[in-house]
Amino acid sequence: MTSTAANRGSTPPRPAIPFDPNTSISPPVATKLGSELAVHKVGYNGRPGAFADVACRMAFPSADRIALPSLETTIASTVRGEVDRILLPCENSLVGRVPDVHRIVPDSGLHIVGEHFQRVEHCLMAPPGASLASIRRVRSHPVALGQVSRLIAALDLEAIAAPTTSHAAELVASCKDPSEAAIASDVAADLYGLDILKRNVEDDPHNTTRFYVLSAEPQAVEQKTQLLTTIVFRTQNRPGCLYHAIAGFAENGINMTKIESYLVGGQFVPSRFLCEFEGDPATSEVADALDTLAHHARELVVLGTFPMASHHLRNRSEEKLSSWGTKPPAAFRWSDGQQEADR
Repeated sequence: MTSTAANRGSTPPRPAIPFDPNTSISPPVATKLGSELAVHKVGYNGRPGAFADVACRMAFPSADRIALPSLETTIASTVRGEVDRILLPCENSLVGRVPDVHRIVPDSGLHIVGEHFQRVEHCLMAPPGASLASIRRVRSHPVALGQVSRLIAALDLEAIAAPTTSHAAELVASCKDPSEAAIASDVAADLYGLDILKRNVEDDPHNTTRFYVLSAEPQAVEQKTQLLTTIVFRTQNRPGCLYHAIAGFAENGINMTKIESYLVGGQFVPSRFLCEFEGDPATSEVADALDTLAHHARELVVLGTFPMASHHLRNRSEEKLSSWGTKPPAAFRWSDGQQEADR
């Protein structure tokens, strides 16, 4: 993570990191920067069977997964070198951003080195021998219960909150009561010996959680790949300051993909802004935009630059097709989610 002083011309140069194809990550399965040691341990906040566990299995299939009890201990395990990477959820397509991650990560000293999009597929599960007709109560995390409201109404179930989805699965497994059910992942059903009565019971089929992949060291990136950079900043508390602070992105033709404000320190002002944009601070265009931002900012921290996941490119293609109708104009063809002028 790189901190930038809020004075024009004081932006420190980004460390030169020689590109090594063995350390580039997209998706985030890579070796540690400056080392040939593979990622052996990946930490996540939660319990085995939680969706963070599922995300780790998908993003790092060959790594050992370490379940950790809190965000703070998850971050500390990376700082101490006990794990090589951690996955932290940063936003969900239905419920929005994960506030604690936004609060903790900017001050952690860690670097965002990748991203992973995990489809959330809720399963209705119960002890062996139970059936849809026998269940009367369903347990899960409150957010998960809210995402399966149609199922709960259709089966006329009593919804009971649990600390996590995996907690719910473990509790239902331990009671062995055919009237009890849980909403959790298929991994949780397998871990706790529950039968899946119904799969994909979520109300919205597009329910997806985005995870940041974080490391104690920055990650080498290939300049030819499409990159995202994540920053946080605070502006001066005066009219027009935010407008002028981010003007450099438009002036340099940089696509800003996200900007949102959030409160820190229990105070309503000044807000902190989290921003993501396409590009690398090593390029002159991005460096100029960040220099303009730093001139108007009280704080500017670069959290990381990393390869853009295919999820972004796919969505961009769908947006283009939607704006054009059923297919793009004949003057364009598609390659890896990007338009190219026909020659």
